[in-house]
Amino acid sequence: MTTLNTKLNNTQGLHARPATLFCKEAGQFKSDIKLICGDKEGNAKSLIALLAMGLTAGSELQVVAEGEDEEAAAKHMADFIQNFQE
Repeated sequence: MTTLNTKLNNTQGLHARPATLFCKEAGQFKSDIKLICGDKEGNAKSLIALLAMGLTAGSELQVVAEGEDEEAAAKHMADFIQNFQE
C-alpha cells in the first residue's frame, strides 16, 4: 500500500467536472485508489463517491493506492489533484 499526502488547490473544489477528470485518470491504473479527507473516504474511480465527499478548496487529502502499480498510481493521482486548476 502506498499513501501520499496532498492538497486540493483548485479554487472551486472537487465539483463534477474535475471529479470526472480525476476518475478518468484513476481508471488508467490497475490498483485500487481511494481518497481520504478527515473521516471521509471515497473510491477514486467512482464519481458518486468523490462528489459525496464534498471536497472544497484547500482540503488536505491522502491518496491511498494498493495493487501492482500502486506507487505510480499514488504519485500520479496526488500530483493531478494538487496541480489541477480551472
